[in-house]
Amino acid sequence: MEQANETLSELISQKMPFGKYKDWPIYRLPESYLVWFHNKGFPKGKLGGLLATMYEIKLNGLEYLLKPLENKFSSNK
Repeated sequence: MEQANETLSELISQKMPFGKYKDWPIYRLPESYLVWFHNKGFPKGKLGGLLATMYEIKLNGLEYLLKPLENKFSSNK
């Protein structure tokens, strides 16, 4: 459970390091962009894992899981 919370926190805090959506938080990437990666192949490493996780969250309508963390991160800024 702790690892799941850490992954969800990283989806909020990590930014896309390249491409059309460079510097966007991963959780805000458009679903169409994540679908494109799903079809072409996610990058290797941690970034690919985060993108794949975000794809699954959006695919299954689970964005509400990120809302409490989004509020927490925005109040810490």
